[in-house]
Amino acid sequence: MDGFFTTRRGYKSRCQLCDLEANYISEALGVCPTCVREHFDEAKPYLSAAHARVRRKHGLPPEPPRDGSGVECNDCGNRCRISVGRKGLCGVVENLEGKLVRRFGTPEKGLLTWYYDPLPTNCVPADFCAGSGGAGYPKWCRTPQGDIGYFNLSIFLGSCTYNCLYCQNYGYHELTVAGFPTISAGQLAEKADERVGCACYFGGDPSSQMPFVIASARVMREAAEKEGRLLRVCLETNLSMNRSSLEKFTELSLVSGGGVKADLKCWSPEILYALSGVDHRAAYDNFSWLARQHSRRPEVPLARASTLLVPGYVDDEEIRSLASFIADLDSTIPYSLLAFHPLHHMEDMPFTKKEDAERFLEICREEGLQKVRIGNPWLLV
Repeated sequence: MDGFFTTRRGYKSRCQLCDLEANYISEALGVCPTCVREHFDEAKPYLSAAHARVRRKHGLPPEPPRDGSGVECNDCGNRCRISVGRKGLCGVVENLEGKLVRRFGTPEKGLLTWYYDPLPTNCVPADFCAGSGGAGYPKWCRTPQGDIGYFNLSIFLGSCTYNCLYCQNYGYHELTVAGFPTISAGQLAEKADERVGCACYFGGDPSSQMPFVIASARVMREAAEKEGRLLRVCLETNLSMNRSSLEKFTELSLVSGGGVKADLKCWSPEILYALSGVDHRAAYDNFSWLARQHSRRPEVPLARASTLLVPGYVDDEEIRSLASFIADLDSTIPYSLLAFHPLHHMEDMPFTKKEDAERFLEICREEGLQKVRIGNPWLLV
């Protein structure tokens, strides 16, 4: 279980349980997808060791702390119990002298970087949103093609509540450990000036800094309303925050013409643990709630979802279950299937095959989804 991480993309790795060799077996995990699902108890020690190695490598807590004498944090689904002098999995909440304190992600201070992205942009739900796709024109955007000539204020939160071994934005680790750069809610809101059509919080993951996300979004919206201009606020997230935080941001997004995009990693708890290192279902419970709000503004989809097509681990079974879950809630919710780019500690994995992505697309339609698309098609092989 103490193997090493590889960048030998295209090589076959061996499952430590069944001895199968295949190019879709992550050497970082050391266990094939079938053994993860069918022999989880035997696979779990390999999986937990892999996640712990990654976390330690980046100077972060190896797993959600479960100290019986610690103080419970309910800011996200991990519900860490943190002992004195220790931090939660996110690395931004710590126990100081018996009280939980947020180092970052408070209403006053966020740990993040930001930049301006010209609209229309290639954000995951771009085909269905107002800023890039023109949904809800003229109420929610400036032209039938979206806010052409304006910018998206892209806000990259420097912390996360998951530990995805294939993370596409893994640079957040450095921000969490370094503790900078930081910015106040007011300072960030000033960036959302008259040139900006929408502000999108992503990361890392916003779920780890929701008090700041909500506070800064409110300041942005108040300024825009005072000046009589459009400004949408959006969230791209693993959706693991507590329900109260989700409810508050959803209201801000709803009245602004924005949306909440959930990154649903997979369906089965076993694969979720293997890929992301978490063992709770907060994201799926939150998505069920979010889906019930979706019909409140049909002209611009409020709830949105996506799944990264990790070869082998996210297969037909996972996609069918996810598609059925979403369709049963509201078949009009947009769903994006994203081509996989081998990164982070799963660099040895192959890219998503075109034939697989097209089959997954058909599965989603069979399950009743009306708005489904393949994202990043240029990455397909």
